[in-house]
Amino acid sequence: MANTAVEKGTNVALALSFKSEVATVTSACVESTRQMLEDRGVKFDEYSKQCVISAMGSIYSLIHNQGLTPNDINPANLQSTLITVAALKLNANAVPRECYFQIRSVNTAKRGEKDKWEKQVELGLEGDGNDALVSKFGRGVKKVHPYWLVRKNDKFSYGKRVGLKVEPPTWEPSGTGEVVRVVYPIEYADGNIEYMVGEREGVLKNLYAHLSNNLMNETFGICENRYKATDAQKKKIIEKKQELLAKAKGHASLDDILDDQELQPYISPAWTEPQSRESMIIRKMRNNIMKSIPKDFGNPVAAQEYRMLDDVVYQQVTEEIEQNANTEEFQVDDDVEKVNAGDAEKDEGSAPAEDTEKKTSNDESWMSE
Repeated sequence: MANTAVEKGTNVALALSFKSEVATVTSACVESTRQMLEDRGVKFDEYSKQCVISAMGSIYSLIHNQGLTPNDINPANLQSTLITVAALKLNANAVPRECYFQIRSVNTAKRGEKDKWEKQVELGLEGDGNDALVSKFGRGVKKVHPYWLVRKNDKFSYGKRVGLKVEPPTWEPSGTGEVVRVVYPIEYADGNIEYMVGEREGVLKNLYAHLSNNLMNETFGICENRYKATDAQKKKIIEKKQELLAKAKGHASLDDILDDQELQPYISPAWTEPQSRESMIIRKMRNNIMKSIPKDFGNPVAAQEYRMLDDVVYQQVTEEIEQNANTEEFQVDDDVEKVNAGDAEKDEGSAPAEDTEKKTSNDESWMSE
């Protein structure tokens, strides 16, 4: 009995210590986020504050569940994540949630240096996140009405346009069959209602991008990792990637790709597992619609945070540029060399910019789907 009481007291003390730590760090993060946003001319209102508090709760839980502490996370990365949450007013406590967080391992070593990994928080849109952004920032949007899930056996007509007039689509639900399209009725301030349609087959482009992203660091056992590959090994790796992508594009439908045993190792479980496949496809159809709607964020900070949030392609392009930049030698005329030498003398004492390369581990990337 005595031992049980001691253990119980210890657990209570640890819980209170943890809550105190969470409260202290959260309070500091809220204040620093407010200061940084207001310094950039962005109003930090009560709802932004609640979004930051909700985000910190989710992030702390994630860190704790993975056996980490806040000291294991890059503080600049954490602050940047909170600024995005506050500027875009994304609520992690909304139901369904508007955003998610995950921990990624990021290699911060410079070129030629030994790998140096650190933990960073990654933010992404989830559930009603894109709906919330359109409701708050959609250009001229008055209201986002509940979306329709149109199934294969439903009766559906697309409606039509007669000049500026829109004849709405019609839908008779049957309740059976896979979801083949999503329809969003979007009401605008001028009274017009647009019916935005996202098709199941339109998700193919999302799956191609996902597959390509997951293949980015894949070497197929040809070498230790792609950063140490020889030119001959790089050629073999590229050929294998192209072969797999061509096979994916050769399939007749989305489900054929997801059922392909050769492709499945390079597709996240959220796409392929029976319990999550359909919800993933529906989410992508919804996102494809909502991302296409023009947004007016009212300030450049929120606009920039949104662009960086939707950065799967951005990261791929940036990394490709970093990998291949400065790989060709250019002949320089003697006159140009003399000018450059003179400029170098003027700039003597200034340190050159460091060439850094960001390499991410995809070990936990399936969580983002």
